[in-house]
Amino acid sequence: MSQARTNARKAAVQALYQWQMTGQNLSLIERQFGEEDWLKDVQKSYFKELFHGVPEHLDTIDQALAEFVDREVDLIDPVERAILRIGTYELLFRLNMPYKVVLNESINLAKCFGADGSHKYVNGILDKIARQKRVVEMQAQQQAAQ
Repeated sequence: MSQARTNARKAAVQALYQWQMTGQNLSLIERQFGEEDWLKDVQKSYFKELFHGVPEHLDTIDQALAEFVDREVDLIDPVERAILRIGTYELLFRLNMPYKVVLNESINLAKCFGADGSHKYVNGILDKIARQKRVVEMQAQQQAAQ
């Protein structure tokens, strides 16, 4: 994965966190990120896809999360919630991206932004979603490994 795409995820976590906490208009937050140079070295098209795609598909994403989390989605720590929503978005809507990449990137985001041990929580939830939503991909990988 490219560093610019990883940076896009990092910026998207921060922007989604801000959106979750303030309820501000997405365009306003996006403009603020651009003005403050937070999108330097970022794959801007991917940042924009994540930042707008998560709110656009929020009900579907939160339904997928709700099956596997131990509390209401809105009660999850806001940083972890932003990371889980991005990872779930990628698992559901970016089928061309291998699930292992999604899990690895999400774990790294949790290590970067989350509380101690939050990467284990994020990994556990997203792994369960991947097992449910990416069955064909997982089976193909298992067959290839045999």
